[in-house]
Amino acid sequence: MGNTQDKPPGSGGGGGGRSQQTTAGSGTRNRGEGGVGKPQAQRAPEKRFTNGTRRENSTVGGQEEQGSPAVDTSYLDAPAGALPPHLARMKNEGNHLFKHGQFGDALEKYTQSIDGCAEAGIDSPADLCILYSNRAACYLKDGNSTNCIQDCNKALELQPYSLKPLLRRAMAYESLERYRKAYVDYKTILQIDTSVQAANDSVHRITKMLIEQDGPGWRENLPEIPVVPLSVQQQHRDKPVSAEVAQARAARATQDEARRKEARFTLLKREGNDLVKTGQYQEALEKYSECLTLKPDECSLYTNRAICLLKLSRFAEAKQDCDSALQLEPSNKKAFYRRALAHKGLQDYLSASSDLQEVLQLDPKVREAEQELEVVTGMLRQSLMDSTANTPRVRMELFTHMKTSARPHSLRE
Repeated sequence: MGNTQDKPPGSGGGGGGRSQQTTAGSGTRNRGEGGVGKPQAQRAPEKRFTNGTRRENSTVGGQEEQGSPAVDTSYLDAPAGALPPHLARMKNEGNHLFKHGQFGDALEKYTQSIDGCAEAGIDSPADLCILYSNRAACYLKDGNSTNCIQDCNKALELQPYSLKPLLRRAMAYESLERYRKAYVDYKTILQIDTSVQAANDSVHRITKMLIEQDGPGWRENLPEIPVVPLSVQQQHRDKPVSAEVAQARAARATQDEARRKEARFTLLKREGNDLVKTGQYQEALEKYSECLTLKPDECSLYTNRAICLLKLSRFAEAKQDCDSALQLEPSNKKAFYRRALAHKGLQDYLSASSDLQEVLQLDPKVREAEQELEVVTGMLRQSLMDSTANTPRVRMELFTHMKTSARPHSLRE
């Protein structure tokens, strides 16, 4: 049926109320409307005018029909194992009712299907297992955990190690606070299919409860956990899955991979930061590089790695990392400042001065940038004085830039 509970229901009533509505193909009528009168003669279409437009409404049996769309009942003819057509339609109707939250009516359809199998002498363990399991899901939804467990037991007698009856029985046990039995069923499920997220979550949750309840020796009080035969595990793996199940598994796998990736990234970045603090720049560089394979668009990784490269005097590589950071964040102060240091290491004092001025343009309060600008300006002046290859025009351009850089920042635009 494809209905898997996400969490155990709260305590509640018994078998659940049954809807008074007419259900498709059920053969029942609405109650509370009195007896069935004589059929009325069919009247001719009545002509009405609404907002100047003529509208025709046909009436049948005194009830007006206004172009109601036909109800789709094609789901009733869906394949249903080895069940004969009338029982297959009954089961399919139950599935439809369950899907739309009409659990009492669905329960009735499954019961009629089960009784119909007995009357017809149908011996199909697989089909009966599904019917009992489906009815158990209705009981579970209605809070009738005791009857849910009974139906799951019948289903598991017919098809041992069937996942859905095991899962529904585990949830029913948990709702009744019979945690040890619930734990055993959840662990049995995970032997068959480790990807059942509800079982994984419940095992962790119940383990904490049992530790609080029974202390360190909680495992000694558990019933024996059955060992699922390898043939059953292999049969489950080889069983074709529906598109819905395949999609759900793919989504879970994607989420799990994203969580693992995020956890790995966080750990590597933290390790890199700690290594920088202790001066282990080569090791930190390797951590940041591995981080970048996980998140190549993380700007802070480029600026962090640039620190390591500067400390290792690998100025050209440091400049490249700062360039990459500025492509991601064009106004990143750290990237401008560290690129200035890389330019300084490459003895490109003019570019270093320009980057430092960018930093101060973004934030005039960066004291380190002001101090570094003074140092770079002095180096630029010294290189100008020491240079004999520069033409007068180049010397004039350098002198003009140096003069501008040396002006107090408050006077620069």
